[in-house]
Amino acid sequence: MDMLMLIFSLILIPMLSFEVNFYIYWLVLKMSLVFVIMLLMLKIYKYIMVYSSIFLNFGFDNLSILMILLSGWIILMMFISSLRPLKNTFALKYLLLIIVIFLFLFLAFGIMDLFLFYFFFESVLIPTFMLILGWGYQPERLRASIYFIFYTIFASLPLLVSIFLLMNMKMSLNYNYLEVYSLFYGNFSWVVMIWFFFFTFAFLVKVPIYFFHLWLPKAHVEAPISGSMILAGVLLKLGGYGFYRVYFMFKMFIYLFNSFYVMFIIYGSIMASLICLMQVDLKSLIAYSSVAHMGLMIGSVYVFNLISINGGFIIMIGHGLCSSGLFCLANIMYERISSRSIMMNKGLINLMPSLSIWWFLLMICNISAPPSMNLVGEISLFISLLSYDLLFVPLLFIFSFFCSCYSIYLYYITQHGKLNSLYAMNLISMRELFLVFLHWLPLNLFIFKVEVFYF
Repeated sequence: MDMLMLIFSLILIPMLSFEVNFYIYWLVLKMSLVFVIMLLMLKIYKYIMVYSSIFLNFGFDNLSILMILLSGWIILMMFISSLRPLKNTFALKYLLLIIVIFLFLFLAFGIMDLFLFYFFFESVLIPTFMLILGWGYQPERLRASIYFIFYTIFASLPLLVSIFLLMNMKMSLNYNYLEVYSLFYGNFSWVVMIWFFFFTFAFLVKVPIYFFHLWLPKAHVEAPISGSMILAGVLLKLGGYGFYRVYFMFKMFIYLFNSFYVMFIIYGSIMASLICLMQVDLKSLIAYSSVAHMGLMIGSVYVFNLISINGGFIIMIGHGLCSSGLFCLANIMYERISSRSIMMNKGLINLMPSLSIWWFLLMICNISAPPSMNLVGEISLFISLLSYDLLFVPLLFIFSFFCSCYSIYLYYITQHGKLNSLYAMNLISMRELFLVFLHWLPLNLFIFKVEVFYF
């Protein structure tokens, strides 16, 4: 099986770049070799079931190694999806930005120091900002990129101040020591409450949860396909990853006030799922569905038990693959119809029947139907919330109902109905079908090895 994966990475992925020039073929081949190295790292790592330090502040544990593998997988699919930008004169700059994003993500997930994580956490914003501003499809990309950069930088400033305060207290910033710190000693303190807000605000905006989400739909709508993939697949998970790393410091504080936070965040997820039913833009609808699902993940993790922590991590990985695949499908339709409006994309099962089955398969994964790994994640989150308080039953019922509603609505309104007019469209290429297949395959196969994601 491992040999088949190596052959797949070395041969099949580079062959998908046959539509571009020979130079780009070899560049994609080099990126495939990088992914092979990552596979070998995972093969070696599974025999080392403890934390493994490499040198200085670098190292891997179960959380970081899987996030690095997700980043590498999404980056490779970004190369496969980016045919249109690779045909212009700025192809080298475009590929260079993608490689720089992967480098910063690898360093952010592989570092074991909080300040260096913050440094690479912010560094990812710069190439992503350039990707949206330079290769976005509409003139509104300027406003979207400004929203993206200023929202995240403004929210990250309190985190930087908190890190400096922690350093001033002569505390180590290594993750292994952060988990044993407790900044709450049994008495309520407004200082601890403000410090907790400062530490987590940047990550809640990056996830994002509802009320701090306004940058996300704009960035997704105006970004090129590779920008939407990396945003949905990995960059949103940077917020969840950072939250996993720091919230152990405030565990006693969370025990007292988590009911308020959970109600606030799940209410926001319900609002996001309702907003999905009002959207007329395909990418905007998928972006708001990301807000709803990631809000449920963060809200459940606040319950602070092992089931919710494991379930939240599974949701992070599963949503990264599912949401990225939905953006790919929306882009395939946009490249042929030149519109993302739901009113224009109707009856497409008559024109693109091969794509309709992939819409269906990813939609049922989006509503956590078996055998997707989202099912295991949401069951874990629901169990943790209901074991904490049965008052969450109506909220979770409403959330699940409206998530199913907008997913069925999106599938039905795009694939069925009367065609507005006939379009002169290219056929769906094997490259595009294979791209969607690469999203769907790990999303459904990992359910047979779900213990990999347990802490």
